Amino acid sequence: MNQSTPPIQHHALRETWLLAAVEALRPLFAAKGYVVPKCKVSVGFASTGNRLGHIGQCWSTNSCDAQINQIFIAPTLGDAFNVLDTLVHELVHAVDDCQHKHGKEFKKIAIRMGLQGPMRSAGAGDALKARLQSLAQALGPYPHAALKVSNSKRVHRSRPRAQCQHCGYQVPMLKKFLSFGPPLCPQHRVEMQPLGDWEEL
Repeated sequence: MNQSTPPIQHHALRETWLLAAVEALRPLFAAKGYVVPKCKVSVGFASTGNRLGHIGQCWSTNSCDAQINQIFIAPTLGDAFNVLDTLVHELVHAVDDCQHKHGKEFKKIAIRMGLQGPMRSAGAGDALKARLQSLAQALGPYPHAALKVSNSKRVHRSRPRAQCQHCGYQVPMLKKFLSFGPPLCPQHRVEMQPLGDWEEL
């Protein structure tokens, strides 16, 4: 066995894998002159939920009573490399203590760490990719099955109503009475015109 190849680790819990990943990433940051602060890492949706496609979030020390950065990796990620790629991005926020969002200071750290692309979605460039792929192998399988979440938008249907064509009088319709058809206008005694979605839900 090649002595220079670190043994593959096996983690039963997602959090222990993630914390081991943070420790393994510390030397990469140190080599660029940055100290990764003490932080907690867990799996969870960003405060915006899943609707904006956010796959990671870092909270500043001021957001936590223990004064420790809190990082969340989206449960929609199941691939070890993608998790590490996201984790590096969030650790850049931790190094900056979330003070500059994705501004100039964040960009300076991110680029030195090997991230590229638009800063809001900055991911590993070729050199960092190779390092993260090796690290993913050493950390062993990421003990988490990706959560499948639908991003489909809810279709809002127009509430059914009925309107008199003569006087404009309108009434809302209850779903259970749609099959009876439009009611009569109390003034003109004529059948009112259906408005909105009269399809029974």
